[in-house]
Amino acid sequence: MASQIKSKKRVAEHGEVFTNEREVKAMCDLAKDETERIDSRVLEPACGDGNFLAEILNRKLNTVKLRYSKNKSDFEKYTIVAISSLYGVDILEDNAQECRDRLFKIWDTAYTENNKKECIDDCRNAAKYIITRNILCGDALTLLQNNGQPIIFSEWSLVAGVMLKRRDFELSHMLEMQDNGYQRDLFLSSDDYDTEIGAYIPKPIVEYKPIEYWRIQCQEA
Repeated sequence: MASQIKSKKRVAEHGEVFTNEREVKAMCDLAKDETERIDSRVLEPACGDGNFLAEILNRKLNTVKLRYSKNKSDFEKYTIVAISSLYGVDILEDNAQECRDRLFKIWDTAYTENNKKECIDDCRNAAKYIITRNILCGDALTLLQNNGQPIIFSEWSLVAGVMLKRRDFELSHMLEMQDNGYQRDLFLSSDDYDTEIGAYIPKPIVEYKPIEYWRIQCQEA
């Protein structure tokens, strides 16, 4: 069993205590359908080195394998959808980096084992880029990154088959909807209410043109 603490100093200064694997699995089982759904978005506001996100990614990738293992193109695409749906914040940079490394290793192992010689480095680079944007060092209480800038997450949406569309949102706007009781989607914000459809319309701070998912790291606004 892995240790629940890295050091007494970190516990005293940051209250850092990691959740045991058994408890992680049990808690994920309480939301089994969502943790296994490929495109369900999950935000862990104190992600540590990724215990919960790693478990959820494994579950999502198992779903991808069950559905798409025989079609290497679809398998590749939906592993990107799976990794793009996970978000995390941690106040310590070493934890955030360990979480990024851990998620990429899980993703790359599944990708390599299934697609073998058909794996491409562009897709690996796309996964790394998405993870870098999705796992941030910051404080989920102040809603600021460690550089003092607002926490900004990217929404990744698969469109037109193989195209990935990116829209950036401030976490503070995303949480306004949670405060208002709207918890249907992580990226809904309360900036604009459409009376015709009776719902709030998301207002991204930046919106990008769709691009092939394996080229997302090359995208410009």
